[in-house]
Amino acid sequence: MTRTVLITGARAPTALHLARLLHDAGQRVVLADSLAHPFAARSAAIARYVRLPAPRFDLPGYAAALRDLIGLERVDLVIPTCEEVFYLGQIWADMPCPLFAPPMARLRDAHDKYTFMMQAAAMGLDVPDTHLIRSRDDLAPLRNLAGEFVFKPVWSRFAAQILIRPKAQALDRIMPDTTTPWIAQAFVSGQEICAYALAVHGKLTALAQYTTPYRAGRGAGTYLRPVDDPAVRHFVQTYVTHTGWHGQISFDFIRGQDGTALPLECNPRATSGVHFFRDGRAVSRALEGQMISADVTTAQTLPLAMWVYGLRPRALGRFWHDLRAADNFLSWPGDPAPSRGQWRAFAEIAAIAWRHRISLLAATTHDIEWNGPAQDTDQSAI
Repeated sequence: MTRTVLITGARAPTALHLARLLHDAGQRVVLADSLAHPFAARSAAIARYVRLPAPRFDLPGYAAALRDLIGLERVDLVIPTCEEVFYLGQIWADMPCPLFAPPMARLRDAHDKYTFMMQAAAMGLDVPDTHLIRSRDDLAPLRNLAGEFVFKPVWSRFAAQILIRPKAQALDRIMPDTTTPWIAQAFVSGQEICAYALAVHGKLTALAQYTTPYRAGRGAGTYLRPVDDPAVRHFVQTYVTHTGWHGQISFDFIRGQDGTALPLECNPRATSGVHFFRDGRAVSRALEGQMISADVTTAQTLPLAMWVYGLRPRALGRFWHDLRAADNFLSWPGDPAPSRGQWRAFAEIAAIAWRHRISLLAATTHDIEWNGPAQDTDQSAI
């Protein structure tokens, strides 16, 4: 039976990929976001694209528009892909259809870099030594050990503001408090591995693991190589089961030479690992609770992002080799329009960056990012 699925966060390549997968599985797909020209809006896989108010700045308006859209399109399921998931988690009790995401309290705990570590440790999982920093006094004992730690805000993304093994003087720039805390996490060397998973009420139904040799700065990967690490699978399986996770969830790990996989953080949303799935009917079954395996074995990339973020003149030969060896994850048989729409979408993000004097990376989430409970009461953001 055909159902209508609403996918939010249409700016993300993950949203486009999910739309294509579900369309191939015979579902009717509607996309929504608060941008005017996300490239996914031009896809042949969707029935309609709808622009919504920005949830970060107008949550009541966002909720009302979303409720109207669900009713008008007779939506059977909503699948978030980006940080709008935190706003959906806050408003979903009043919505008339299921959300493929856990309750807000669970989302918050996973997104909180300190709480996540403490929860994982309580499950018997290995985690790096992690300290919560809620004041300048909390920083004092760590100054002489700064070179052994990584410092980052509890509520952040794309490795924003991160300090890796800094000098003690660099800690003077940190101004933590109880509403905007930081963590100090022991620096761990090894291979970084990312994981993307689907889970249905505590059952792991899909898992993709990959490395990211090219990134947008220190943030999101622009080039993905598939891997399969048993320690990573064990961690994800344990976390999903213990939390009863329902929805998409992603993790960053460091794999040490001893074979352990230590988590760096959790992202309770979609990430690029979804591109390692190309069988839409299988993914549709995973959303219903059936275990599936990733079916893509070649590297995946977004060439435009590689050119913008990945090009390094001193490593041009390696760049060309890797670019030729990877598949463009925007390419899809019979659906060329999103690739042609990349420049218009990029121009909209660039305009946001220029208008607000922020980086291109920060502009990609400016109107949907969620920076912790303090933001919900910060009237300056409304």
